[in-house]
Amino acid sequence: MHRGEPLSLTGKYLAEDVMTGVRAALADWAQATPPFPPHLVSVLASSDPASAVYVDAKARRARKLGVDFSVRDLGAEATQAELHALLDGLSAEGSVHGIMLELPLAPGLDADEALLHVAHRKDVEGLTPGNLGLIAAGREPEALLPPTPRSVRFLLRSVLGDDLSGLRVAVVGPGRTVGRPLTFMLNNRGVTVTVCNEHTRDLGGVLAGVDAVVVAVGRAGLLGPEHVQPHHVVIDAGINVKAGGGVEGDALPNLPVRAQSPVPGGVGPLTSALMYQNLVRAVRLQRGEPVE
Repeated sequence: MHRGEPLSLTGKYLAEDVMTGVRAALADWAQATPPFPPHLVSVLASSDPASAVYVDAKARRARKLGVDFSVRDLGAEATQAELHALLDGLSAEGSVHGIMLELPLAPGLDADEALLHVAHRKDVEGLTPGNLGLIAAGREPEALLPPTPRSVRFLLRSVLGDDLSGLRVAVVGPGRTVGRPLTFMLNNRGVTVTVCNEHTRDLGGVLAGVDAVVVAVGRAGLLGPEHVQPHHVVIDAGINVKAGGGVEGDALPNLPVRAQSPVPGGVGPLTSALMYQNLVRAVRLQRGEPVE
């Protein structure tokens, strides 16, 4: 590492550790009599081309792992009632163990309403009110935790230590999928959390006294050198598609800080691995097997 460059917090090796446990569980089920492959279902209700690409990638990885993967595509003309009926049916179907509702939905469809129709024990992305409510109530052992906030917490622990209690962390971007659940998840570990957004005045002044900054707004370049201090750990959970292709985060690269997660390669690889860990956990909850 050159002088002045931050420690790069990549998620690759943490993801490999997580996947070792996932593969062991899947191998045990594959060798059972009869063999038991978990079934993961992706639900589409839009014409979003990016969603189709993501689903194809998920399907390839699932099948490589030995997970049954199927897609239910209602198309962009689906009604709210049709989407609810499909999700209700999948939630009640014993042969389905994990459900992913691909966002964004088509215009006119309400994702919040739709997620009310996903059984929280099959919600491998941890987005249903049932799971978020358990997290907010401090009952994480009973929940399926959203993988991206959990990835952030993993990366923070990798540099700040397993015990985060007493640390001060700023979360910039209180969105439903990352910032809001992360705030509760950090608080559950004894962290003092400061919640900011893209409109926070004097962001640099607000962040000066914290130990770590998590940014998850979806606005490229939001966090710059003027906002950070040398002692900061920066976790970038922002994803922004660049005009020429590829993605970039919410923080400028190579900030003058102690450590920084890159985009891509930081939160992303770990998020995917933790989603499969959620599937394993979901299966165990549904089958009445011991859950760690």
